Amino acid sequence: MPPARKRPRAYDPARTRAAVLAQFGNVRSAVRGLTPEQLALPTRLGEWSVRELVAHVGMALTAVDRLLGEPEPVRQDDRLLDWPFAIAADADAIAGTARRLAAEHPDLDAHLAEVERRFTERLDTHSGSRLLPTSAGALPLADYVVTRTVELVVHTDDLNAAVPGLDIPYDRQALAAATRLLADALAVKAPGGSTEVRIPPYAVVQCVEGPRHTRGTPPNVVETEPLTWVRLATGRLTWKDALDAAKVSASGERADLGALLPLLS
Repeated sequence: MPPARKRPRAYDPARTRAAVLAQFGNVRSAVRGLTPEQLALPTRLGEWSVRELVAHVGMALTAVDRLLGEPEPVRQDDRLLDWPFAIAADADAIAGTARRLAAEHPDLDAHLAEVERRFTERLDTHSGSRLLPTSAGALPLADYVVTRTVELVVHTDDLNAAVPGLDIPYDRQALAAATRLLADALAVKAPGGSTEVRIPPYAVVQCVEGPRHTRGTPPNVVETEPLTWVRLATGRLTWKDALDAAKVSASGERADLGALLPLLS
């Protein structure tokens, strides 16, 4: 008899909204004082400058406004966990838009303030069940807001890597939601119960085909901390480099996740 399907993880809309706004606020506060020289620094995202990356952070919220402006789909046809695997196709268009916004808004703080105001207004006037035509298919607004935590946490890390000493903090709830969404996406990509992936204190998932573990210490265990997991899942860090730097521990013959990562890039 096959194992019962696990119920999808639930996210509280109010807590998710607060987490998104908190992390967006952390970014706004940190980049407000950047000098022109710092804004011109390169990032690890190809040819993007820090200025373009900051403009892209704003897009994490303006995407909600844009999608709410589209006709509402008739029915939901995808799941939240399909989103990580669908976004790579939009990469070229996203980069072009980020460059345009960076050029159009010399006062980035004023731009981000307006982005935040519009996002808050949209959430105040639309139900979380309102369907959006996302790149992953039709998803409820409440689910799509969860994906914004991934965007904000990932790009906060990109900004911290690009600007020495910037040290933008991570909102605990935003980091938790991003970690859980990406951990659950791994379990979708590699279904099974032979390997336990632990990302304390936020997530534990079972994945990878093979003998199912039921009690005691699992024979195959991967463990890492949340930011390392986010970097692995998004291609900012390779599996080999994480192992070599002792940023991840992996024991057991089915504990090698190298072929499954990144989940998105």
